[in-house]
Amino acid sequence: MLTPALPLIAPLLSAILFGGYGLNCLLSERMVAEFERYGLARLRRLTGMLQVAASVGLLAGLFHRPLLLLSSGGLALMMFLAVVTRFRIKDPLLAAIPALALCLLNAFIFVRAL
Repeated sequence: MLTPALPLIAPLLSAILFGGYGLNCLLSERMVAEFERYGLARLRRLTGMLQVAASVGLLAGLFHRPLLLLSSGGLALMMFLAVVTRFRIKDPLLAAIPALALCLLNAFIFVRAL
């Protein structure tokens, strides 16, 4: 049985993680190199901005369900594509686990918000 707090904790956790990761995408030189390695250098800033916006959307979505659906659905899709990218560039399976976990977390948030 799921705890009653889980529908609150999951969006908060995701918002914190994606807020930090999105800012990292925008500000970190290491992320410049990572996105070049992914073959997606031109999408780094957009990815960071979308992650920061979605993290705010997750928080606002606690009060307005359509924002929660949009933000969690968008992040789940983004992380699914991140997993695909990891496999496309032949990263080891372990490298894809964080993206897969965040994909599943946001899919959970999305389904619970339906």
